[in-house]
Amino acid sequence: MPHEVNHMNELHRLIEMVQTIEVGLVVLDRDYKVQLWNGFMENHSGISPHDLRDRDLFACFPELSADWLKKKMKVVFTLKNRAFISWEQRPYIFRFKNYRPITGQAEFMYQNVTLFPLSALTGEVTHLCMIIYDVTDVAINKLQLKEANAELAELSQTDGLTKLYNRRHWQDLLNREFERFARYQEQASLVMLDIDFFKSINDKYGHLVGDRAIQHLAAMINDSLRETDIAGRYGGEEFGIVLPKTDADSAAQFAERLRQKVEQSPMQLDKKTIGFTISAGICMLDEDINQNSDWVRRADAALYQAKESGRNNVQVYSRGKDDA
Repeated sequence: MPHEVNHMNELHRLIEMVQTIEVGLVVLDRDYKVQLWNGFMENHSGISPHDLRDRDLFACFPELSADWLKKKMKVVFTLKNRAFISWEQRPYIFRFKNYRPITGQAEFMYQNVTLFPLSALTGEVTHLCMIIYDVTDVAINKLQLKEANAELAELSQTDGLTKLYNRRHWQDLLNREFERFARYQEQASLVMLDIDFFKSINDKYGHLVGDRAIQHLAAMINDSLRETDIAGRYGGEEFGIVLPKTDADSAAQFAERLRQKVEQSPMQLDKKTIGFTISAGICMLDEDINQNSDWVRRADAALYQAKESGRNNVQVYSRGKDDA
């Protein structure tokens, strides 16, 4: 008799522990009918164990990914092995609201889930247990760190004034395009451009307006790019644009469209209309260009020629211009 009393006390303690632990416990039979639904699950779902007992889990929670989850469960039943589902695989199994104050910005509870088989004395797997862990704090911290690292990476590659690539990162991308040409002979053209008479803008209106002019031009450059084009601030008011898979004629058309757009789009500042123009030089990659610095130098030579030709025009590099 004392042995039976002790056994019952142990059972009651075990049931109490299952109901109060800070993880979700769900036990299903082979037909996915709920046999156990602990306090954690009741608190977060708002559904009592009594209402779920012997009912199909997927019928009660139609929002569950039934096909995907059943495949996981069948493997556990068949192989008698545990399975683990990480929040990074799938943020949650049960869409529970997040009530943690520290991670209050999270809309739902991030979950890790362990599935493991429960066997009868015969060794036959008769039930499956799900343990649901609330890992919202860990997940949010990791996501915030990832986002912060992405922002730092972007900042390290971006020019603060124009939000285009900075010179160092732009040069790295230009080098990659040059190496691609060296390896595969893929066509590419480089456009170097700057603002005409930029010093007079600074002298007449001040450096803040000069900065606004640079930003104004950068925005128009950005609006003109294809997804594969690479634009960066080369320095001061000068910009470089790498146009992959583009010959000199097509690059000249691109630059001319941009030149016209700039000419026809003056800035509006403090009820003043301030217009400016740009000049551009173009160089297409060819086998005579042995290093990427020569590519930039030749495009710059064409830009210099555009300045010498009266500004507000586009010039394509031809032999001899790099000696100008």
